[in-house]
Amino acid sequence: MGRHIEGSLLMEICHRATALAAWLIATTLLGHAALAQTALPPAAVPVVTSAVSLKPVSRAISVTGRVEAIDRVEIRARVHGFLDEVAFTEGQTVREGDMLYRIERDLFEADVRQAEGVLAQARAAKTLADIELERAEQLLAREVGTEQQRDIAKAGADRASGAVAQAEAALATARINLGYTSILAPVAGRIGRTAVTKGAVVGPDSGVLAVVVSEDPMHVAFPVSARLFLREDTADRVEPSQVRVRLRLLDGTYHAHEGRIDFVDVSVDQTTDTVLARSTIANPDRALIDGQLVTVDLEAANPVEKAVVPQAALLADQGGVYVFIVEDGKAAVRRVRTGKTIGAEIAIDEGLSAGEQVIVQGIERLRPGVPVQAAPAVSERAD
Repeated sequence: MGRHIEGSLLMEICHRATALAAWLIATTLLGHAALAQTALPPAAVPVVTSAVSLKPVSRAISVTGRVEAIDRVEIRARVHGFLDEVAFTEGQTVREGDMLYRIERDLFEADVRQAEGVLAQARAAKTLADIELERAEQLLAREVGTEQQRDIAKAGADRASGAVAQAEAALATARINLGYTSILAPVAGRIGRTAVTKGAVVGPDSGVLAVVVSEDPMHVAFPVSARLFLREDTADRVEPSQVRVRLRLLDGTYHAHEGRIDFVDVSVDQTTDTVLARSTIANPDRALIDGQLVTVDLEAANPVEKAVVPQAALLADQGGVYVFIVEDGKAAVRRVRTGKTIGAEIAIDEGLSAGEQVIVQGIERLRPGVPVQAAPAVSERAD
């Protein structure tokens, strides 16, 4: 009985020893596998890079501007009368001196004839006064007349001269008023709608009858930052006359003609810290209309060297715009401040230096610190 118990106990001990040995072997193997896995470095991510290059970039900004006619004239009546004729079609192009309105002339022609008659009377009276003065002077010279008679005759001649001058002025006024019955276009351009029609009574108090605006060339006025023209650093100061002006219309297309800034206002708007500038733009095809809003692209004539990278390299998050660069064989994040777009490239105002390698392909698999296997872009390999 005792031998049977001892045999069973011995077998139990053997089973336990075998299980323990198996566990130790399995644990050792798993530990080696883990160590082997830990020791292997992560695989490098294949990427395509582009070297940051320096290129001359013109400084440019975009602002909103308004088109203004160089000549904009409000047509008004200068004398009272019935309107006999509206001599234009609304919206048509008129030349300087073209007839626009005609006011009845009869009363004004009568005023001219009356003024001519008064002038004739005044001249006849002056002729008589001159004769009487001459006779009085002759009598005085022969000691037949008196100085008093001569003085009276002289005063009469002077009064007659004054009457002639008054009559001449009245005649000139009557003729001017007669001329005002024909309302002519003061400038060439396009005329808008008429506020009155034939048969209406018009006069100086009738308000604006129509508006004529010139069409070629046109002015474009726009606000720009005062700092743009008032930089203390003369090397970075923008000369207004050297700024290239291009207009973008509402459909996104550019106006066919460009201009230069030819006027900068003398005061700064204190609420916006901007100054009003203006450019003159050719408009032979009449694409620009008085009062039209346009986008004004301003480009300085003196370019500066700036870092330029492909737009494909740019990424953005809540912190702003950034790129991945290759640094010590690994991907690194670099925050940048972007500038002007140049085709498929973009200027970098701050954050990159010439020669640095920015990643343009394979970005979706990257995170900071990941090893990369960089290859230059095809165009750079060809160079």
